[in-house]
Amino acid sequence: MHNMAPPGGDLRSPPPQGGAASGPAKPDPRRPLGWRHLWALALSWSVLWAVPATAATEAQPAAQNPELEARMMDVAAELRCLVCQNQTIADSHAELAQDLRQQIREMLAKGMTEEQIRRYMTDRYGDFVLYKPPFKTSTALLWLGPGLLMAVAIGTLFVVLRRRQRMAADAFDPDTDDEHDADDDAHR
Repeated sequence: MHNMAPPGGDLRSPPPQGGAASGPAKPDPRRPLGWRHLWALALSWSVLWAVPATAATEAQPAAQNPELEARMMDVAAELRCLVCQNQTIADSHAELAQDLRQQIREMLAKGMTEEQIRRYMTDRYGDFVLYKPPFKTSTALLWLGPGLLMAVAIGTLFVVLRRRQRMAADAFDPDTDDEHDADDDAHR
């Protein structure tokens, strides 16, 4: 059997009393909240209190072995963060840098030397991962590039200044309006 609402009414509201039909019944402000209302209020409060707690991150645990942590930081200080690129892995807060620091910790705990870890990282990521890459044919431009660019810039400046020195003095006088008008007429 279906519960059907009476015409003009609803199942939750009591039928109108008296002669005048009014809209839905208004709750009595003196009536205490029902259990449903209390549960909804409790659920709302628990959600509001739980959201900031889940957003907070846990602090990193202190190193179990301070000597191992110091060795890890020494190695990480020589490796470039692949995300930041202008910071070492030791200085970066990127997730990849945190993962690489953990990987270095594990490698040191297994007994690998700093040189073996550096070799592993360069085999995997190339010489770019080293904060101070070695001088060899593949990195020669990296080491010599800034000096070459400076030499080209100084050479260009020297050539421009020599050409200007050889120019006549009237080449540096500002153009007059008459000369501009004559040039404009000539180009038309």
